[in-house]
Amino acid sequence: MEQAVPHRLYLKEDQIPTQWYNLRADMPEPPEPMRLTNGAIAKPEDIAPVFCDELVAQELDDETAYFDIPEPVQEMYKIYRPSPLCRAYNLEKALGTPAKIYYKFEGNNTSGSHKLNSAIAQAYYAKAQDLDGITTETGAGQWGTALAEAADHFGLNLDVFMVKCSYEQKPFRRSVMETFNANVTPSPSNTTEIGKKMLSQNPDSSGSLGTAISEAVERALNIPENKGRYTLGSVLNQVVLHQSVIGLESYEAFKELGEYPDIVIGCAGGGSNLGGLIAPFMRDKIKGVHPDTRFIAVEPASCPSLTRGRYAYDFADTGQTCPLAKMYTLGSGFLPSPDHAGGLRYHGMSPIVSKLKADGFLDAVAVKQTDIFAAAVEFARLETILPAPESAHAIFQAMEEAKRCAETGEAKTILFGLTGTGYFDMFAYDAFNRGEMTDHIPTDEELEVGFATIPSIPGVQ
Repeated sequence: MEQAVPHRLYLKEDQIPTQWYNLRADMPEPPEPMRLTNGAIAKPEDIAPVFCDELVAQELDDETAYFDIPEPVQEMYKIYRPSPLCRAYNLEKALGTPAKIYYKFEGNNTSGSHKLNSAIAQAYYAKAQDLDGITTETGAGQWGTALAEAADHFGLNLDVFMVKCSYEQKPFRRSVMETFNANVTPSPSNTTEIGKKMLSQNPDSSGSLGTAISEAVERALNIPENKGRYTLGSVLNQVVLHQSVIGLESYEAFKELGEYPDIVIGCAGGGSNLGGLIAPFMRDKIKGVHPDTRFIAVEPASCPSLTRGRYAYDFADTGQTCPLAKMYTLGSGFLPSPDHAGGLRYHGMSPIVSKLKADGFLDAVAVKQTDIFAAAVEFARLETILPAPESAHAIFQAMEEAKRCAETGEAKTILFGLTGTGYFDMFAYDAFNRGEMTDHIPTDEELEVGFATIPSIPGVQ
């Protein structure tokens, strides 16, 4: 067995990126612009009431390739970055594959995930704008946890609307948020007008990220003296930009190893960790430096936006209060089943990831949750890290690709993103270990209910 490559490669602290990379600047065609409900292209002043000014600028900029990372953000990154690039030797041996399997592990921080990369940036910009408070939604709880840490560090009040099924399944994730002084509310709730409306329509609703977003936006817009803003943990261009630190560190580590991935795999819910991981490698593919690299997005079969959704302009939230983004979507009215892929239960996908998929630069697969938990358990036993259910989607597909290499004899190099740990997901692991976990794959008829909520925009779609 080859041992020249270390099990874990850590870059030096001075190799942490000092700039974020904006893949949009190098895409043949950038994602479609954000639009208002009348079809007009959104201008900065249209979304400034919702997001911090600097984040608005980042969101709408398709031309600037690199953005300087502010010094206070860099200093916070040094607490937990660089994160390791790991070689999965035990997994390779168990699969009997000639493939080399690497994973970028983002779980070495208190939030337990990659989410802290953007949370620190968004909280910093809010503080720099002299705001009092910020709001957000969270599904599995990783984003809410990360933002609670960042908001507390910069002295901001934080309201978190947590998808109700996750709120009930993951009380200790909520406890971590509260440890960092966040106010956590199960969504849908009776604390907002949109929440009350959702509960009146479905009193037993288990919630969705789309509904939680609507509640968080409403709360932000009602913070006195315009001193509040909303923050989003995935999907948006600005978040994919911040998550590029994952890909940039991975890229530098592969250079040190003299390696380059043939296949890059990431789990996909909103698309930020995937977009961040693939960014510099996708740049090489687009520019013809490594044209044959394959990119795979892996999503839950219960919420299959990339594989069964429609590429269309849609609302980012169930309450239909936000501007429209062109993305692969199941419709803002789609209500996913309360399964255990908590952070991947979003009806749409990042406009950047969606555009790459539409233009043929990226493939997508959908996987049942019982299959991904089987992969998660095998990985944990071999590599000693209990992965988050979201990350297990990428693990499953990496194993599938490695098995194919075992059949063909090809020694491909595989990179996947291990976005976080699963220590707050024991409700799900317990259900799987007891044989009580089930799968839900929506029927075409169920999907049509969500598709019916995709808006018609005169002159656009």
